[in-house]
Order: sequence, then C-alpha cells, then structure tokens
Amino acid sequence: MLKKISLPTIIIALGVSSTAAIAKDNDHNSTKHDYQHGTRQGCKDLPSHSALQSALKSARTAENGGFDLDMWGTVVNRDGEVCAVAYTGTARDKQWPGSRVISAQKANTANAFSLPGLSLSTANLYSAVQPGGSLFGLQESNPVDTTAAYKGPSKNYGQANDPLVGNKIGGVNVFGGGLALYNSTGALIGAIGVSGDSSCADHNIAWRTRHSLGLDYVPAGVSTPKDNIIFDITNGASASGWGHPTCSKNSLDPNADANASAAVLVDAPLQ
Repeated sequence: MLKKISLPTIIIALGVSSTAAIAKDNDHNSTKHDYQHGTRQGCKDLPSHSALQSALKSARTAENGGFDLDMWGTVVNRDGEVCAVAYTGTARDKQWPGSRVISAQKANTANAFSLPGLSLSTANLYSAVQPGGSLFGLQESNPVDTTAAYKGPSKNYGQANDPLVGNKIGGVNVFGGGLALYNSTGALIGAIGVSGDSSCADHNIAWRTRHSLGLDYVPAGVSTPKDNIIFDITNGASASGWGHPTCSKNSLDPNADANASAAVLVDAPLQ
C-alpha cells in the first residue's frame, strides 16, 4: 500500500535539499574568496607572497653555480594547492616565462612524493625515473592541470593574486629545484619549487630559500644531508639510484657558501 505524502512535506523536503546545496556552494565560494582576498586559510602555516619573494631574491644573489638568472618560486600546501607564486626580476618577463609553471610543478612533486618521515627532492628522482629505473614512468603519473596553469590575466603572474593561487597545479618534475617544507616541529606542511636557471642552480636556490624561511627541518632522505642533490652518476648510471647529473663545473665548487647544498660538496645539514 502506497503511503500518501502531503504537499507541505514535499515542499519542506525540497527546501532542505536546496538549503544543503546552497550551503555547499557557499563553502566552495568562501574558500575561493579566501584565496582571492589574501586570507589563505589553507596556507596559514606557509610563507606569504612577500616572504617567499624576499627569501627567493636573497637566495638568487648568492653563488649558485648557474647562469645568474632571475627565478620563479612557488609554494604549495600539503594538499597540493598553490599558496604563493613569486619572481625575483623587475617584471614577469625578466625570467623564463615557462619556468612559472615548472616551479609550481616542482613544488607539487616534492610535496606529493615526500612523507612526514622521508623527504624526496625533485633532484633525487632523476635517476629513478630513467628507463630501467625503479620509478620509471612516474613523471607521467600526475599531469599538470593546464586550465589552472595558463588562465589569466597574465599581468597577475607572480603577484599575490597570481591565478594559480588556490588551485591544484599537478605535474611531476624530475630534476633539481623542488623541496618539501618541514616546520620546527618536524611537520610536513607543503613544498617549494624553484625554476629559471640550470637545474643544479634551481636546487641550490630552493635550498637557500627554504633555509631562509626556516622550513628545512627535514627528518630523513636518501641523501646526505637528507634530501640534497646527489652527484654520483658515472657512465650514465647512479651508484645510489637517486643521482642527478652535474650541470657545470661551478655546481661542484667546494668553496661555495655552505648554505647552498650538496651540489657544492656540503656534508652537514643546515639546521
């Protein structure tokens, strides 16, 4: 026997359903509004645009074994959402335009493949993803979201309101420049990606930037120290399985600043 449902009951049910849908939309719009207007609720423990830019500029001025080029830097949170994008030059075209998305891709990679107890830099992934390597094919696993990557307006690229902010960029990059971020309690809170020079210089600048931001309390990694770049490739093979090619003789300068990285033969962690 079918139970009769009164018209008021149907109206109430529809009202509850509509209210729930509106609440869901409001939550989404509120989160979007937070990013667009600078509250960055999902990024509260991570560097602001100005803090990232300041640390990146300072790191870029050091001897990093590259071409002395201006850089892009991106920070993502643990969910892979972009929190800040910055550059070091006087305008957005003073560094390689393609490196904006690459820096975000590096940040996504370092975050996506690091854990609370083990950090992997993008430099550590180079050998493992080559044909025959233990992680071959990893670089194809999480493609860049091109809609997020290239939406405009371009004039906002590298600014506090960069269109990437609040979006998940995706992408897997497998050369130097991406590092996970660990705070003073040892918590993994996201990652930084740097691009715009040789991959070895990118790594060194990311390393210095992370150190300046006080987010280099790395628990462990495949390198010494920890998630540093490893130069152990001979005749195309890495002795450790986690090696990265040298970029130039300058990337192996033993007299370079100790805040650089293993790329300059540093054997002790910075913290």
